[in-house]
Amino acid sequence: MAGMAEDPTQSVIDTIMANMDALTPKGRILGNYILQYPRKAVFMTTKELAETTRVSEATVVRFVGQLGYEGYGEFLQALRDHVDTGLSLPERVELDGMTGPAGDRFHRIVLEEMNNLRQLYEHIDAEALSAFADRIQTAPSVCVVGSRISYTFAYYLGWSLTKVRKGVTLINGSDSTAIDWLNNAPVESLVILFAISRYPNELIRLGKVVRRLGHTLFVVTDSALCPLIPFAHRHLVAPTKSFPLVGYATAISCVVDYLIQELAGRDGDELKKHQDRLEQIYRENDILFDMHTERLD
Repeated sequence: MAGMAEDPTQSVIDTIMANMDALTPKGRILGNYILQYPRKAVFMTTKELAETTRVSEATVVRFVGQLGYEGYGEFLQALRDHVDTGLSLPERVELDGMTGPAGDRFHRIVLEEMNNLRQLYEHIDAEALSAFADRIQTAPSVCVVGSRISYTFAYYLGWSLTKVRKGVTLINGSDSTAIDWLNNAPVESLVILFAISRYPNELIRLGKVVRRLGHTLFVVTDSALCPLIPFAHRHLVAPTKSFPLVGYATAISCVVDYLIQELAGRDGDELKKHQDRLEQIYRENDILFDMHTERLD
């Protein structure tokens, strides 16, 4: 049976359809309901889904296992990723909880981010995280790329990396000169590309360009369904449970914070020399406000 465990980049809907004939009669009832109402099912507990489809909770658990998922939480994350890729901006605004009193909305957002952090904490791929840090440390040159909202994270990582190593270039994937910068990058550069739902076509084109140029492509994304994953040498998914209006910053920001602190903890004397040079340049060019020397009129 072709389950999700065999192909994490396959849509949960495709997985259900591929396995429909092998499911039990009650399993097919569940499958048909999810195929018809994915935006309702994604918010349901096992009990709610069982009651809605008039099957037992045990049947729901078996159904999830037959599809190749390790548990209902993993299944819901896959369904969440599928639903997220198809939601338009107006549909996101209409989701439950998006409207209401400002105070309630603030607390809802904070709670959602806390849940997103828990999802990240429980499901992040530690091996992929370590591999990212290893490659950033050893790469002769690093290019960090983002587009639209993902440029926020690219800038955060790119700017932060300049504090721990040389040879870092920040590239705006929405700029038509991005291809020129990638073409001019040193041979076998490491390209770190941030891609956040909804995924701009310009980033997908750049992913193809990076591979054709012979660079190493690492992708940081929020979903296993990211269309750039097939082009990546390695990818890292920072999952979220909620549906963002334009994007959630907390999970990927934590990934960036980890990478910077991990690299800073490895370099020792070399890092100190690099940072001492930076601080000297800051002082010579009066870059940063100094509370001990500056006086406000």
